[in-house]
Amino acid sequence: MPKKKTALTIEERLQQALVPAEEQPYEVPENWVWVRLGAVCGFERGITFPSSAKQNERDDENIPCLRTANVQDELELNDLIYVNKKYYKNNIDKLIRENDIIMSTANSRELVGKTSFVYKVEYPMIFGGFVMALRANKLLSKFLFYYLRLEFLLGRFRGESTQTTNIANISSSVLGEYTFPLPPLSEQQRIVERIEELFAKLDEAKERLQEVVDSFAVRKAAILHKAFTGELTKQWRRENGVSDASWEEKTIGEICSSLKYGTSKKSSDDGEVVVLRMGNLQNGEIDWSNLAYTSDEEDIKKYLLKSGDVLFNRTNSPELVGKTSIYRGEMPAIYAGYLIKLDYEKNIVVGDYLNYYLNSSKAKEYYMQVKTDGVSQSNINAKKIGEFEIPLPSLSEQHEIVRLIDDLLARERSAQQATEQALASIDLMKKSILARAFRGELGTNKASEASALELLKQVLAEC
Repeated sequence: MPKKKTALTIEERLQQALVPAEEQPYEVPENWVWVRLGAVCGFERGITFPSSAKQNERDDENIPCLRTANVQDELELNDLIYVNKKYYKNNIDKLIRENDIIMSTANSRELVGKTSFVYKVEYPMIFGGFVMALRANKLLSKFLFYYLRLEFLLGRFRGESTQTTNIANISSSVLGEYTFPLPPLSEQQRIVERIEELFAKLDEAKERLQEVVDSFAVRKAAILHKAFTGELTKQWRRENGVSDASWEEKTIGEICSSLKYGTSKKSSDDGEVVVLRMGNLQNGEIDWSNLAYTSDEEDIKKYLLKSGDVLFNRTNSPELVGKTSIYRGEMPAIYAGYLIKLDYEKNIVVGDYLNYYLNSSKAKEYYMQVKTDGVSQSNINAKKIGEFEIPLPSLSEQHEIVRLIDDLLARERSAQQATEQALASIDLMKKSILARAFRGELGTNKASEASALELLKQVLAEC
């Protein structure tokens, strides 16, 4: 008979759990120890079930099941699926517990290793095979969670994962060998409290900054409203002796010689000339990414754009139908059938003035009124565009309005970019806080406290 394997002594298990000095990533306070993650953490893989077992509604026979889609910065419970209770076989280890750390272990390379923390369990719930529950043993679960969040942000899980065709995987055996800085238990609590105190201040700042970014569209709409009601150039009219009554209303049909639909022929991935499509109309300008092309000489001759041409998107989603952009001759281009070129009379209207007005709140209100809706897209035909009225001051005042709009929106965009940079810096600051936390650099460590080695011995003794 083969001999029974001798159980390891505490000293031997301690030797396995501790990370040799040459493998320790960086220095930590003297009363901390570097350990293998598997020595202080359990790993529970989720259940497997056939795709046909998924249900979208809850009943007495099924149970909610977490998937990778639920693993976000906070655990997302608004998009749950349900599976029959038989699949978890009454195995209580497969039930979500309070303080569990849920990790996405099979996902895209960018998302593998992402974690969510379970603060509270309000009803029984299991988890699927592409996620794993990590359960801290005798240490603070929140401390471990923040460490794993740092590792994810640093991209370590991407580097440690194995890659199949479209999926990156990380196994419990790989995770078990991860190095983990273990401080005394009381220090873990102080670090978590300090992290959350600092994060709360950053989140408050982030919320205020996000409000500034989100209000850009409102501020832009206000600028355009002032422009097209005459308020923006009130001082200009006074200085130039122009009467407020000089403005008049005309329809788009009256100021355009034609409203011309684009080509209905198919484009290709290469060719002589760009074919602009609805996705290329962005924020009043042409977006020159994701381009299609044509070499059809007849189409090129018929639909070739001239600098200053205004393009109207006649078919799109209800929210986007009617968006307009101006072509500035950056490269030769024609336009596709979901677009309409407005051949406006240059002695009546300035192209940029027309473009701004067709992107104003007033115009969008009109589009919502006159669009016809299909299954997923809306349409505004040339007749409806032609009936839309536009306020027209003199050409010289239109030029002044465009100049003022350009200047004001440039300032707004500059402020928006600065705000977005500040938002990005907050995420970097959070990463920096976590990095300092796990080096013992947040000013919370007490050197007089007993070494975390005693905690590790206690963990191993009870395993």
